[in-house]
Amino acid sequence: MKRQNPRSKIQGPNTKTNGRPTIVLKFGFWILVLGVFASAVLTASAAASRPSIVFILTDDLGINDLACYGRTEHRTPNLDRLAAQGTRFTSAYCAQPICSPSRAAIMTGKAPARLHLTTYLPGRPDCVSQKLLHPVKRQQIPVEEKTLAEHFKAAGYATACIGKWHLGGKGFLPTDQGFDVYRPGKAVTKPSATEGGKGEYELTRWAEEFIETNRARPFFLYLAHDTPHLPYSARADVVERNARAFNPTYAAVIEAMDDAVGRLLATIDSLGIATNTIVIFTSDNGGVHMPEGPHNTITHNAPYRAGKGYLYEGGLRIPLIVRWPGKVPAGRVVDVPVINTDWLPTLLDCAGLARAAGIDGGSFRGLLLGKTAKGSRNLFWHFPHYNNQGGQPAGAMRDGEWKLIEHYEDGRLELFNLSRDIGETNNLALAEPRRAARMAKALARWRTEIGAQTNVANPNFDEAAYRSLYVDYVPSKENLAQTDDVGRARGWNGERR
Repeated sequence: MKRQNPRSKIQGPNTKTNGRPTIVLKFGFWILVLGVFASAVLTASAAASRPSIVFILTDDLGINDLACYGRTEHRTPNLDRLAAQGTRFTSAYCAQPICSPSRAAIMTGKAPARLHLTTYLPGRPDCVSQKLLHPVKRQQIPVEEKTLAEHFKAAGYATACIGKWHLGGKGFLPTDQGFDVYRPGKAVTKPSATEGGKGEYELTRWAEEFIETNRARPFFLYLAHDTPHLPYSARADVVERNARAFNPTYAAVIEAMDDAVGRLLATIDSLGIATNTIVIFTSDNGGVHMPEGPHNTITHNAPYRAGKGYLYEGGLRIPLIVRWPGKVPAGRVVDVPVINTDWLPTLLDCAGLARAAGIDGGSFRGLLLGKTAKGSRNLFWHFPHYNNQGGQPAGAMRDGEWKLIEHYEDGRLELFNLSRDIGETNNLALAEPRRAARMAKALARWRTEIGAQTNVANPNFDEAAYRSLYVDYVPSKENLAQTDDVGRARGWNGERR
């Protein structure tokens, strides 16, 4: 009797027994195809329902440079209207009182000290007037950091960086960090009938083109104006119209910026996409406090102390307006502190995307949507640098109404109660020694936790040069809204070595 091959009963995928396995295989294949197609449709549908984002960042715009923030001598009707249509924040903070690190915090959700990117790029060289040397910093956002643009691109967004980047050169440009489109523009232009002194209208035209092209899908537009960073200029007729301002030319530059923003908002409205578009308007750091470059005066940040390059409120507080019709309450003013490290988690939250891990910022979506903030949190800064505005290495912490500044040159502490002393004129460190010590300890612990870089002594230190710049005249104490102070400030030049 012939033995049957036991394998003959095993039918592989190519065996045609009544055609059934082939039919099953084909059926399974089409189920898989339909599943992939359905998943793609659902993903596209989810992406289409997500809000678009227009993030307008200005350069060195002070906390009170807009009329809606009290600077009534400045003409900002479009931004005032934006504030009326959305929510205006009065205690919004930058992550660093100088450009590049503040921008890095927006892009990554991480503190500049953690990134080891703590001053502008490429940075000020060491000089003999410094007691301490600058720590060696990174010259770009590392490519391994996941930026806002990379998060949104992965979720199906079109992404564009239009304007100033200042976060790295070749190999670290916006197109290397998640942006589909990058158009830098010009930082300085000749004012004309069609252009301002900071290239603001060309940037706006490019932004409008990007929005029009991508209006049927969600997009993330990062529009980074060079306005009002020095040097600046404006048309003579606009300067004349602002003749009564503290600085007529500066006021004219602000007016041009406001007009450019107004044009962009009009485009968003005319395309019928305003209700599903989050518009954010803010600044990278506080306004310039001291004369610098070709300008004898620039702006003032009164009643706040100092400005760009300082850890006093004039350097840290920035304007912030957010509009999202039907979601963000209109005409609302919020005094709850937020910091621009919070933007990455907040915008991901608003778009319904997964929260990022290993970041320092926190989402304030609930606060944006009109909910009451749940308690308060501590905010920290680490700025181990000297700068052209007169700032010196220091760290700071805000705990509720209290603000501590630690000066790294000598360990001196300053403690202020912001609810009673917004100008930071009354140092309470000696009157409140336990509070000052507790906050200083918390600040030191935070620096350790994030791996902050520290300063070392300068072997070429020149006491006379230091005294001339930082002791005989203390720039941070000047209130440039007062004529006498402006006169004294003109005799000081922080660019001296």
